[in-house]
Amino acid sequence: MDLFNFNRSPETFVETPLAEKFRPKDLQSFKGLNSSINYLFKTPILPNIILWGPPGVGKTSLALLISQNKPNHQFINLNAIDTGAKKIKEIGEAAQRRKIELNQSSIVFIDEIHRLNKAQQDVLLPFTEKGVFSLIGATTENPSFELNKALLSRCQLIVLNKLSSTHLIEIINDVFEKSELAIENILLTETISFIAESSNGDARRAINIIDAIINKFRSSTTNSGSRSEFPVSTKSLTELIPTLSLRPYDKSSDEHYDTISAFIKSIRGSDPDAGLYYLSRMIQNGEDPIFVARRLVILASEDIGNADPRALQIAVAGMQAVQLVGLPEAEINLAQVVTYLATAPKSNKSYQGLLKARKVNKEFGSLEIPSYLKSSLDTFPQLKNKDGSYKYAHDYPTHYASGVHFLPKKLKDLKIYEPSQMGYEKKITEFIQWLKKGFK
Repeated sequence: MDLFNFNRSPETFVETPLAEKFRPKDLQSFKGLNSSINYLFKTPILPNIILWGPPGVGKTSLALLISQNKPNHQFINLNAIDTGAKKIKEIGEAAQRRKIELNQSSIVFIDEIHRLNKAQQDVLLPFTEKGVFSLIGATTENPSFELNKALLSRCQLIVLNKLSSTHLIEIINDVFEKSELAIENILLTETISFIAESSNGDARRAINIIDAIINKFRSSTTNSGSRSEFPVSTKSLTELIPTLSLRPYDKSSDEHYDTISAFIKSIRGSDPDAGLYYLSRMIQNGEDPIFVARRLVILASEDIGNADPRALQIAVAGMQAVQLVGLPEAEINLAQVVTYLATAPKSNKSYQGLLKARKVNKEFGSLEIPSYLKSSLDTFPQLKNKDGSYKYAHDYPTHYASGVHFLPKKLKDLKIYEPSQMGYEKKITEFIQWLKKGFK
C-alpha cells in the first residue's frame, strides 16, 4: 500500500487519520529536514542508521520515504514493543535467503528501538555487521544511553530537531488546503499560532488537533447545528474539544528532564519567577508533586546548605505537606518552598566538601584512625590521654579543646569544609576564627 498516495477512494480517505494521510510524500514537502541527509536517497547501499528526535518530527515518515526511494529493497516495518529476539532472528534469516536467492536487499525499520532490551539488540549485531539488511531505528531517547555501544557503533546517527512553530503553521495550512477547506472559516489566525506553539514541535500532535476541529466543523454541518463557535478562537478551543490536550509532557521523555532541569537551575539562580513558572508547568502537565518535593529537599542542601540552614527544614516540611494535603492544594505548599529557596542565600560548600572527602577517601583509602578517638576508650578509659592528644571539649569554657587532631595523622592539616561568606556561613566562618583564636 502506498502510504503517500493522496488519490484514494472516499471511504479510505475518511477512515485514515489526517496525521497518516498527510505524511510528506517527497523531500520537498518534508519540513525541517537538513539537506545533508540527501545522500541517503542517492547511495545504492543504504547504511545502518538511527533516527533520533522528539515525537512528531517525521522519523517514521523519513524511513518510509527512504524505502520508497529504494524500490528494489524489501521493506519490513516493526515496532520494538511487539518485537522479540526470535522475531528479529527470523527476519534476519529471511533477509539473508532473499539476498542469496533473489539478489534483493532488505530494509528493516524498528520504531522505538530503544525499547529493545540488551539481548534483543545483540541479535541485530551480526545482521547489521554483515550487511544482511540495512537497519533504520527510530528513537525519542538518547541513543548513547539507550542503545548498546556495539550496535550504535555500527550505525550512523541522524538527529531530527524539533519543528519550529513556522513549520507547524505551514503544515496546518497544508492540511486545510489538501482537505479543501477554507482555514479562515474554521480557525482564527491567533488560534493557528496557538496550536503551533502548544504542539511543541510535534507535527502529529498539531495535525491531530486540527483533525478534531475539522471533525467538529463537519459534524455541525451534517447535523445542521450552529456554527457560531467558528472560526475558533484561542479561548474557545478547549471548550470546543474538552478532551483536547495541548500540553505535551511525557514523564519518560526529554521534555520531563528538560523542565525539571530548568526548574532546579532557576531556583539555584535565585529567580523565584522562573521557579514558579516551571513548577506550575510541571504540575499542570501531571508531574508527581512528591518527585518535585524530593528534588527541592536535595536542592536545599546542595545549593543553599549552611548559608541558610532553615532551607532544608522548609523543604522537608514542604514535602510532608504535599504528602498530607495532596493536589491541588499541595501546589500552594510547593510554591512557598520554591520562593523561599529561590530567595535564600546560596552556598554549595557542604556539597563541595562532600565531594572533596570522597576524593580523599578514594585516594588514600582507610587510613588509621587516631587511637584516642576509637571506641575502645569507652571500654579502656586508661587509654585516655595516653599520648596527651585527646581532650574532652566540654571541659573547656568555649567547649573547644585546642591541639586535638581528629583526622588521620596523614591528613591532619587537610581543609575539607571551607564556609563561604554567604548568609549564615559568614557567621560560621567568624565563629570558627573566634574559636581558634589564641590557640595556635
